[in-house]
Amino acid sequence: MIIFGVDPGTNFTGCGIINFTKNQFTHVFNGLIKLKPSQPIHFRLEIIYDELDRLIKLYRPDEFSIETAFYGKNVQSAMKIGYARGVSILAAVHNKVPVSEYSPREIKKSLVGNGAASKEQVSFMIRTLLELKEEKMRFDESDALAVAMCHAFRFKMPTKKSKDWKTFVEAFPERVIE
Repeated sequence: MIIFGVDPGTNFTGCGIINFTKNQFTHVFNGLIKLKPSQPIHFRLEIIYDELDRLIKLYRPDEFSIETAFYGKNVQSAMKIGYARGVSILAAVHNKVPVSEYSPREIKKSLVGNGAASKEQVSFMIRTLLELKEEKMRFDESDALAVAMCHAFRFKMPTKKSKDWKTFVEAFPERVIE
């Protein structure tokens, strides 16, 4: 399964794509949509949409995952991230790709085991789990890959509705001792 992860922003939007098959992760792509803060917001949003639309058409992901809006002290920043999230989700929806959203805390906890982990810790885990040698990966890129990995971890977990052994074994075949 190809999973596209996005870390939305109006200055930098991180993109990360992984392949998740048979409980193994493979790095497919990571990149950055660089935007000029001097440009009006509507031009930057168009660039985000167009680039994500292009990447979705190129890589044809099965799933699209995105970080939810984080509310800090600056309401204007939160609104702009909301705009970037909106055009990102729209690009996925226009391409008929299912969308899932994860909070920053949930993403960090799924990768590092600590919802308050630093960006350096998340980046380290991404490079380790995906066996990436690239040292100059920006945090926006490693965060996008982290969103995709978080989705893979959540996708693998049995739902609360299914509390039977069959579902557990299907979700965790590596835990079965024969």
